[in-house]
Amino acid sequence: MKRLVLALLLAAAPALAVQPGEMLADPALEARAREISSVLRCPVCQGETIDDSNAPVARDLRLVVRERVMAGDTNDQVIDFVVDRFGEFVLFEPRAKGANIILWIAGPMMLLIGLAGAAVYLRRRGTQPETAPRPLDEDEARRLKEILNE
Repeated sequence: MKRLVLALLLAAAPALAVQPGEMLADPALEARAREISSVLRCPVCQGETIDDSNAPVARDLRLVVRERVMAGDTNDQVIDFVVDRFGEFVLFEPRAKGANIILWIAGPMMLLIGLAGAAVYLRRRGTQPETAPRPLDEDEARRLKEILNE
């Protein structure tokens, strides 16, 4: 039973593409490298971090990140180094500056516009007077009596 539980836990763990030969000997530096790699997108796979990707360019980026960490760069310096070479595209969360500010503002603005539109709709819908049905004219009343008598 214990083996089954262990096997299920191992199967549920994320499969990272980091090879044992790429890992740093110092656990603290390796943890920093993993933290940096978690915010960098693979330029080939586009939906995966460089730690999750098996693409050769992702492997190269993992090695570059580890080299920069070993050289004593801060996390921001390593990320800036990679962004200088590949552009803002490699960041999973674009920085809130320049043209990217539109991406950061667009979501909340659309939400506010949607909420305002819903409020206006609900307010107008609630204030419309209910119209009473108009009374039947003589022809309609006569026709209704004929139908009911049949």
